[in-house]
Amino acid sequence: MNLSATEQKFVLHWGEMGTRWGVNRTVAQIHALLFLTQQPMAAETIAETLGVARSNVSTSIRELQSWRLVRVSHVLGDRRDHFLALQDVWEIFRIILEERKRREIDPTLSVLRECAIEGAQDAELDDEVLARMQVALDFLEMFSATFQDYQRLPPATLQRMLKMGGKVARFIGPNGKDKA
Repeated sequence: MNLSATEQKFVLHWGEMGTRWGVNRTVAQIHALLFLTQQPMAAETIAETLGVARSNVSTSIRELQSWRLVRVSHVLGDRRDHFLALQDVWEIFRIILEERKRREIDPTLSVLRECAIEGAQDAELDDEVLARMQVALDFLEMFSATFQDYQRLPPATLQRMLKMGGKVARFIGPNGKDKA
């Protein structure tokens, strides 16, 4: 499969962005390729198109499947697995946020909760240090609760909220007090 110059630019940039987000470059490039593609692609075609090793494609596909961003599809008359990426940008980013929360925020919350319990019993722990730990815990608890609230909203509602942008901040005011 040959990519146009614009498709190549998109795939390469998605790979660069992936590395900045802590995702392997090839994983991100495969995701970009599958996102742009209309038909399911076999691993061999992905490897050939991107110029990467077939084994690297297999590993990357498994990673994308673990993130729930790519699924297996079968093509009539072909015994090989083919792969499709989610096409809905809102669903892609919702899943990425869910997975990052599950993989990064949730374990941190667990440790901070343990530290809060243990810190209250730790005579050697300075009160100021315990207070800073509590501030971090409170922040992540608030983030987690807000994330769960937003997660339940339909994409159309989230789009309207994002389009409002800074209007909400201006409505609330610089000191966090409602102007109403």
